[in-house]
Amino acid sequence: MSVKPEPASALFAGPFALATVSAPDGPAFPALVTPDGRALDLRSALGEERLTTLAVLDRWETLLPRLHALAGDSGLHRTPLADLRVHAPVQPRQVFQSGANYRQHVIDLHLAHRAPGDERPDDERRAEAAEIMDRRTAEDLPYVFIGLPSAITGPYDDVVLPAWAEQPDWELELAVVIGRPAHQVSVADAPRYVAGYTIANDLTDRATVFRRDMPRIGTDWLRSKNAPGFTPLGPWIVPAESVADPDDLRVTLKLNGETMQDESTKDMIFKVARMVSYASQTARLLPGDLVLTGSPSGNGMHWGRLLRDGDVMEGTVTGLGTQRTRCVAEGPV
Repeated sequence: MSVKPEPASALFAGPFALATVSAPDGPAFPALVTPDGRALDLRSALGEERLTTLAVLDRWETLLPRLHALAGDSGLHRTPLADLRVHAPVQPRQVFQSGANYRQHVIDLHLAHRAPGDERPDDERRAEAAEIMDRRTAEDLPYVFIGLPSAITGPYDDVVLPAWAEQPDWELELAVVIGRPAHQVSVADAPRYVAGYTIANDLTDRATVFRRDMPRIGTDWLRSKNAPGFTPLGPWIVPAESVADPDDLRVTLKLNGETMQDESTKDMIFKVARMVSYASQTARLLPGDLVLTGSPSGNGMHWGRLLRDGDVMEGTVTGLGTQRTRCVAEGPV
C-alpha cells in the first residue's frame, strides 16, 4: 500500500531530476523526470537495457551532459508519473547518518532524554546542551554514524511501525547524494563530490536510543533507527547545480496536515560541505551513497506526540519535492 503524491505545478527545482520508477507490476528502472510530472525511461534513452539508477550515479560526471540534452528533447516519449510507481530514488551502498546537527533540535533532545537519576531542572540541562554544542562547533566534530540501506523505503510507501517500537518519531532531513568516490576531501572541495540532493525521513524509536542496561556504551542506533522502512527516501534526486544553496533550504514536516517541523538548514551546526568532508576523512564515500545532515527541531518528543497507526507524514524540502507516507502498526506475529 502507498499514499499517492498530490499533483503539483512544478515538482522540483531545475530542468530535471533522477528517479527510480516502475510500471505497476514491472521492474524498477532509472528515469529522468521533468518538472511537469513526466518520466523518460533512461534504459531506452541511453541504450542500456540493464541500467540502474546507481549505475547512472557511478557515471554521473560523464552522463550529466547527456541528461541535460535528454531533458530538452521534446520529441522523446515520456510517461506520466501518475501511471508509474515511484520508488526510493537510489539503493545506496552506504548510508551516513548525522545526529545533533541543528541547534534547537539538540536542546529539545537533551531535555527529552533525561538520564536515570538526573533530577536537575530543565534550565540547567538546557544550558548544558548549549555548552556542548558550542564546544562541538569549536572542535569541528560532527556526529556521524552508519545506517543500513535495508531501512530505506519509497517516498509514498507505507511505514510499518514495529510492535516493539514504543516511541516511534519522525526526523525529516536534507540528504546529500554522492556523485564521485571521495576520500579525505577538504571542505572546500567537498561540493565537487555531490551529485544532488533528496529528502529523507530518518525515523527513530526514542525508547531504544540509549542502552539503559549498558549506559557507558551509549547509543544503540541499530535498534532505534534501522527497522525495515524506517528511512523513507525521495521522491527524486535533484542535481546539485539546481540547488542554489543547500545551507538555506526550508525543511518542513506535516503530521496529518499539521506542521510539526519547519526550519531552515541555516540552523545546521555543521553545513553540508563540512558533513561530506568529515565523513570522507574516515570512510571512502561512493557514488550513490547518502549523507544525511540531521533533523531540525519539532520532533514528536518535543510535542509529546509520537507516531501511531494511520498517521500520514508529509515532508518537503525547498526545491526537492514532497514525500508522503502513512504509518501502519505491525500486526501480531
